[in-house]
Amino acid sequence: MAKITIVTDAWRPQVNGVVRSLENTIDEMQRMGHEIMLVTPDRFRNVPLPSYPEIRIALTRYSTVRKEIDKFQPSFVHIATEGPLGFYARRWCLQRKMPFSTSYHTRFPEYVSARLPLPQSLLYGIVRWFHNAGNVCMVATQSLEDELAGRGFRNLMRWTRGIDHELYAPRPLEEKPFGLPRPLFMQVGRVAVEKNIPAFLDLDLPGSKIVIGDGPDLEKLRRAYPDVLFTGAKFGQELAEAYAQADVFVFPSKTDTFGNVILEALASGVPVAAYPVTGPADILGEHPEASALDDDLRKACLKALDASRAGARALAESYTWEAATRQFLRNVMQANGIVLAAQ
Repeated sequence: MAKITIVTDAWRPQVNGVVRSLENTIDEMQRMGHEIMLVTPDRFRNVPLPSYPEIRIALTRYSTVRKEIDKFQPSFVHIATEGPLGFYARRWCLQRKMPFSTSYHTRFPEYVSARLPLPQSLLYGIVRWFHNAGNVCMVATQSLEDELAGRGFRNLMRWTRGIDHELYAPRPLEEKPFGLPRPLFMQVGRVAVEKNIPAFLDLDLPGSKIVIGDGPDLEKLRRAYPDVLFTGAKFGQELAEAYAQADVFVFPSKTDTFGNVILEALASGVPVAAYPVTGPADILGEHPEASALDDDLRKACLKALDASRAGARALAESYTWEAATRQFLRNVMQANGIVLAAQ
């Protein structure tokens, strides 16, 4: 069994696709018998990111991170984020001449340029420099792989995602879920500018709209859209029960690299409406029975009302965390020159 160090600046109390993907992958690897060491902000003194308090920034020195990794003596190192801890781990690997893998989770250049007057070309140059130092850069979808290859990223390999089919599952439909008339159009995720939520909220749709999640734009959107139910964040069983009451799950983001919430909705038996962009197009593009994709999001929402709840569930069942984790392990080991047969 392997000793694997995983370094991530994205960690609890954040609630997002990066954290959920790592949590589930780590759980699966530990069940397989692998020993995992985490380098995360909660291990060090940390501060909240201004205007985004759930994101914690580690305040530590390279020497501290170096000693922690040296003490564990990992067989493999995987770096999940391009934050302070990720840069320290990258430096450690290069100094030790140890091959390592990375993963591209977030469109960092787009997210930063949406908040600060920095050109995306400069930011992509930094991110490319970061990832190309590794031997494998994992991406979730074919379209993202094609895009990053066109931007000069190298050594790209696939790492898909899974879903908890027991937690997220179809349930009996209530006549008026949350006290709202049907059809119920739902969006779940971080309430922030990059999620493009107003594109959903501005739509003229029958029935009701609900947004589940927390984030820096929550209060602003509550004031701007008083007819929309904003519940704040939900977790675990409560979240799963909420998903299952939706008639259509709406995914308005154009910047996500995958969209774990899409799988959560599908597993709950809820058809998905989205733009035909990276993430939704890769998951849903060949499955019109479970979804609707359109550059006109309103058309997609209305078309998704006629999609199959059984078809949505069937599509979700093709994604498992065990398969995704075996894919992750093959990539980590290939970064070190160990080639495993696909299972």
